[in-house]
Amino acid sequence: MRAGIVTVVVALLASCTWGTADDAAPATPSASATPEPVAVTPLEAPAPATVVDGDDAAAALATSAALLDAAPVVVLAAAGDVPGTLTAATAAVALGAPALLTGADADVASELARLGARHALVVGDVDPAVLPDDVVAVAVPSGAGADVLSAAVGRPLGEPAPVPAGGEAAAVRALAAPEPAVLVAEGATATASADPAATPGDQEATVLPPTTAVTVPGVLALADGPVPPAAAATLRALGVDVLDVPGGDPRATSAAVQALAGASPEAVVAYGSSFAPADRLVHRVAAARTGAELPGGGQLVFPAVEGQPGKRYVALYGTPGSGALGVLGEQDVPATVARAEQHAAPYRGLTTDTVVPAVEIIATIASAGAEPDGSYSRKRSVEELRPLVEAAGAAGQYVVLDLQPGHQDFVTQAQLYTDLLALPHVGLALDPEWRLAPGQVHLRQIGSVGIDEVNATAAWLAQLTRERALPQKMFVLHQFSLRMISERERLDTSHDELAPLIHVDGQGGQPAKAGTWAALRNAAPPVHWGWKNFYDEDVPMLDPAQTFEVQPVPDLVTYQ
Repeated sequence: MRAGIVTVVVALLASCTWGTADDAAPATPSASATPEPVAVTPLEAPAPATVVDGDDAAAALATSAALLDAAPVVVLAAAGDVPGTLTAATAAVALGAPALLTGADADVASELARLGARHALVVGDVDPAVLPDDVVAVAVPSGAGADVLSAAVGRPLGEPAPVPAGGEAAAVRALAAPEPAVLVAEGATATASADPAATPGDQEATVLPPTTAVTVPGVLALADGPVPPAAAATLRALGVDVLDVPGGDPRATSAAVQALAGASPEAVVAYGSSFAPADRLVHRVAAARTGAELPGGGQLVFPAVEGQPGKRYVALYGTPGSGALGVLGEQDVPATVARAEQHAAPYRGLTTDTVVPAVEIIATIASAGAEPDGSYSRKRSVEELRPLVEAAGAAGQYVVLDLQPGHQDFVTQAQLYTDLLALPHVGLALDPEWRLAPGQVHLRQIGSVGIDEVNATAAWLAQLTRERALPQKMFVLHQFSLRMISERERLDTSHDELAPLIHVDGQGGQPAKAGTWAALRNAAPPVHWGWKNFYDEDVPMLDPAQTFEVQPVPDLVTYQ
């Protein structure tokens, strides 16, 4: 990762430690000052991901700490002083300097010392005790007018811009260097001169030294809601772009994924508690940076962003080349892809969510005999399955690989299909009905699995997804009786990389199916839900409208 290089050139002034600026103050240092340009380069790069939360003062301090190793010039205002914060924001963007707020619990004095600050623009009523003794300060009033502020910062500024109450964050975010608008609270009169009461002692007037433009390369800010104004001012001052990420997950929408892929940031600073913890955000950003999207857009299997459509899936079930195991295998690959779309189409008029066609492919097939490895499970090879997997992906369809492992464990079988699971649009399903205990045989006993094996499989799949920076994966558990998954209440649903779903596989009369649905949902862990329609076994099979009358509405509907 490149270092976040920030260069600020200052001309040190031989002047007092606390001064004023008004309409009569010069816009450049006095002739008696001896300029001595100094270039300052930070030693450390920004952290890969920093989550900023808290009030404006805390956010301003955290932003400075995350992005800057040194800043000879800073801008200060008092926390809670809205007109002063607007003035400070304008000055910070003009100067290319951080904006900090004193008061509350913000340890501004320590931050100024860390930054090596030598000059400060002090806006309004700021306690002088926060300033180190060697800092030269220039004071301006809260709500300073353009002439006053321009004189203090030593450069021209834009026109005054009234800011309505509640619009401060948006106004600051819109500021643009090198001549930002002068923000003033709506209804207030811009102060034309400094307030003598805000200037301790009878000190000589001075102005800030010239500074260069400041940029922090390779950093992108993320925001779930407004960025606190002082923090936003620092971002604008440093040239850091802000990407809006409603809900705090950059994988959630196509717009966010493509923006991150285009920016390819080396580090992010995120505003809002929804982004926490930072280590999780690192992996979410890594996935989004790839630009790979799931069918239906974005990188979440089931996005839940207010104002954005969710997703539901309609799938064919079976294995290629065999109509005996489901409708998926009744036709060749192109016809299967077309048939999946035909099944999904009627559902689109029933929901505002995006309906994604899908195929659930039986990758390992329960067999009556032991097979050469004794597993009672016949493996379809990766190359046998690849044509349908790739054709479905090319058509914008999701793929789920289904495992019927017999006497093998699910983790061992899942690892056989790593090459396919490494594709962005491929998820995994476990079929405990076909997971045999020692001495059991298919169709004589109904299989089952312990929760520890399920959780181990989920952990392996989550790790694969995380290490390869893949979009989230659907993780399906087939179930039609409670005993098929022992201790189901301990299902690990914490993996951010997975979207767990329990797929209810009951067949027969609709009252019986409804009873199975209700029984399995009772005391269930927090998961999504799937429903299966059987062409031959259901009495009768539900049509799409009837299927979506099931409550809650299924997130995945499969046809067998």
